[in-house]
Amino acid sequence: MEKVTGIGGVFFKSRDPKKIGAWYQEHLGIQIEDWGGSAFRWREHADHEREASTVWSPFADDTEYFQPSEREFMVNYRVRNLDAMLAQLREAGVEVDDRIEESEFGRFGWCQDPDGTRIELWEPPEGL
Repeated sequence: MEKVTGIGGVFFKSRDPKKIGAWYQEHLGIQIEDWGGSAFRWREHADHEREASTVWSPFADDTEYFQPSEREFMVNYRVRNLDAMLAQLREAGVEVDDRIEESEFGRFGWCQDPDGTRIELWEPPEGL
């Protein structure tokens, strides 16, 4: 059985992503990068040589990235085998997006939970 191996990112909507990022930087010490979010770096538990990260990022209120969900947040979960996870979810009757996105950041797929929250599944490349 495929399972989630960690949290890859937390994304949420904001009326003013730059302003909210600055607030988090000033009051909570989260270092905001030029792209508008932050990456918390850590090492894999099973392989301490392997670096990884968890992303935190505000999105504009009008983003379409979370659609079809109307929720104000989306969690990105790390998986080892995206194709196997998506097949497993489809077999269980879960609503799965047909699209898979591939980039230098890895492979991404999406599904929705019973509350209508969009879930991003991420198979990271080596070193992320």
